[in-house]
Amino acid sequence: MRKPTRSTGATAVRSTPRGDAAEPDGNVRAVDRALALLLAFEDGDAALPLAEIARRAGLHMTTALRLLGTLESHGFVQRLAGGGYALGPQLLVLGERFRRGLRLEDQVMPALDRLRSESRESAAFFVREGTARRCLFRLDSPQPVRTIARVGEVAPLGIGAHGRALVALETEPRPRLPIVSRGERLPEVAAIAAPVLDARGRVAGSIGITMPLYRFDPAAEALCLPLVLREAVALTRTLGGDPAPIAAQA
Repeated sequence: MRKPTRSTGATAVRSTPRGDAAEPDGNVRAVDRALALLLAFEDGDAALPLAEIARRAGLHMTTALRLLGTLESHGFVQRLAGGGYALGPQLLVLGERFRRGLRLEDQVMPALDRLRSESRESAAFFVREGTARRCLFRLDSPQPVRTIARVGEVAPLGIGAHGRALVALETEPRPRLPIVSRGERLPEVAAIAAPVLDARGRVAGSIGITMPLYRFDPAAEALCLPLVLREAVALTRTLGGDPAPIAAQA
């Protein structure tokens, strides 16, 4: 008869299976490998053979096959009748949940706050509404002399930095980004703006800085241009978009 063991009050700790061992930086190896398999698919890859997926992920084929089986059981990949694998519908479900969970204000306002803090000028975010544009979010400059605008204000599309940024990727030849305007819509106002893209590659809005024209000297331009581009790229990434079209025009 087995002798019962006496409890010491210590908490038992179960060992982690070797296959799911954590890396020194805290990552779980199996998760890293599974994500590498998903990221092996690139634009235009409708399907890939097992050997190619394993090669791109840097994994042995037997390891890739085992992990792909797990991903398939959860709908993240599909095994095709003719051989090979394609991305599964569960990724689309997660993408849609991500899109719906985004509150634009939560993403845009920190970007505007950074622009205003670093430039000491007014920062705004515009969206397109048909043939017009509307100011959706804005933070005014802390300086006593500043440009004046209101959230909700509507202005023409295609004129001024924001108006041109919203259609910049539709224009041929494409203009250099960020777009700069000097007295273009309002005679005493200068502005810098760049488009922001969403997860579907569409223009979600434009982000930028406005200031009195007399303050827009070469030093101000050198400071503000990279700030606007930086926030346009970062906000695009936050919204799940690809910033390459923006950076390519910079």
